[in-house]
Amino acid sequence: MSEPFLLKASNISCGYGEKRVAEDISFHLHQGEIASLLGPSGCGKTTLLRVLAGFQPVFGGSIELNGKVLSSEMITLPPEKRQVGMVFQDYALFPHMTVGQNIRFGLTKHNGKLAQADRILSEMLELTGLSSYTDAYPHELSGGQQQRVALARALAPDPLLLLMDEPFSNLDAELRSRLSLDIRDILKKRGTTAILVTHDQNEAFAMADHVGILHNGTLQQWDTPYNLYHEPSNRFVANFVGRGVLIPGTMIEPDKIKTELGEIGGDRAYPWDQGELVEVLIRPDDVVFDERSGLKVKVIDKVFAGSSTLYRLQLPSSRKLEILAPSHQDYPVAGEVAIRLAADHLIAFRI
Repeated sequence: MSEPFLLKASNISCGYGEKRVAEDISFHLHQGEIASLLGPSGCGKTTLLRVLAGFQPVFGGSIELNGKVLSSEMITLPPEKRQVGMVFQDYALFPHMTVGQNIRFGLTKHNGKLAQADRILSEMLELTGLSSYTDAYPHELSGGQQQRVALARALAPDPLLLLMDEPFSNLDAELRSRLSLDIRDILKKRGTTAILVTHDQNEAFAMADHVGILHNGTLQQWDTPYNLYHEPSNRFVANFVGRGVLIPGTMIEPDKIKTELGEIGGDRAYPWDQGELVEVLIRPDDVVFDERSGLKVKVIDKVFAGSSTLYRLQLPSSRKLEILAPSHQDYPVAGEVAIRLAADHLIAFRI
């Protein structure tokens, strides 16, 4: 018998006033899983998070947590009764309170139980690596340390579900990358179920077991990061996730398409007629430099990234293509290079 879902969001519709921002959203999570809601600005990510937190009602559908209905058309359980924790974008720490006092703030159910509150505080400080900062004030901490305090405060009451709204947006890129992995480790160690809202794909992929891609208030795909990249369900997901271009092609066989890059065969077949026009998704890692190839292209730009370089290429048709190559393969801009396909994973869409 499969493990029951801890969180079930079923056909949620929500918004502000009379305006619907998200429509017919459904997803689920098991205990200890981390999810991310990802999409462009205005797609409904934060609205969904506010509905999950109980800050606003749903127009339709329902939200269940551990078998208990939190929201429906008839019910909106208040935030303090949901067993849901929240980490805000601006951390929302109390500047007049120390680290220890900020973390203790959420332990209202342990009032009068000093020993128990002390134990939880000690656990949170150790878990987040803040044991030596108990008496420090927020202004004495770095941005990453403040974020850890906010996380510790949200985890202290032992919520069933933790919600995080753009929690790393105020940090520099290197710290964001490092802290996102640290916080994933903390959540996994605690077995905490969590949902992260972000516009940063790298952040979402680094932290989440499941990612939901939102666009115009609808859930385009709910899947693992791997499947979103390699098995996008539609053009929007293909264009939004990762880098890549769609190039035109013609169906030759169910698993073979002719393009200006040559014939592309793959590990999946399509039920489309021979000769039908399609578009094929080409990722930067689907193409390699090969001096033996007869396909010549022009280098129009390149971006050095340490161990790798991203090249922008121009095909004979003037269409653009990108290749991610080891940085020791150094080709000049405006020069001509030879490339070949190295793809055995065929992703295509009908035109």
